[in-house]
Amino acid sequence: MTLDGVLSDTEQSQGEILPDLLIDACGWVAVVDSGMNIDLEIKRTIGPSHWIIPNQVKEELEKMGEQHGDLLLDLLFTRAEVIISENKHTDDALLSLAKNTGARVLTVDKELKRRLIAQGCGYLEVVKERTLRLIE
Repeated sequence: MTLDGVLSDTEQSQGEILPDLLIDACGWVAVVDSGMNIDLEIKRTIGPSHWIIPNQVKEELEKMGEQHGDLLLDLLFTRAEVIISENKHTDDALLSLAKNTGARVLTVDKELKRRLIAQGCGYLEVVKERTLRLIE
């Protein structure tokens, strides 16, 4: 809450349920590489949300961060809830979670997007380098 008593953009009013957003490793890398303002783009497309990353995605990003350089992982890991998924494959974990929770997935992976749509799940993708597009 700000000093004037107004809720900030990152706060939620009491009882408001934020939509879940699952974050895929390639989706996060695309966001970082684009230089977009991720907060503004998520707010514009789906509104404030609860960020979630399966443990498989966290492990992938940590490995990528060692080779790729600054992936803003501190930002992601402080904002996102890491959850344990029993699926061995990352895409299977994301698909299962999206299907079971109704969460959208931030990804640029063509095969994962195809599988999400086939299961009736929505996703966010990076387009025109600095914006997100919601597909449902």
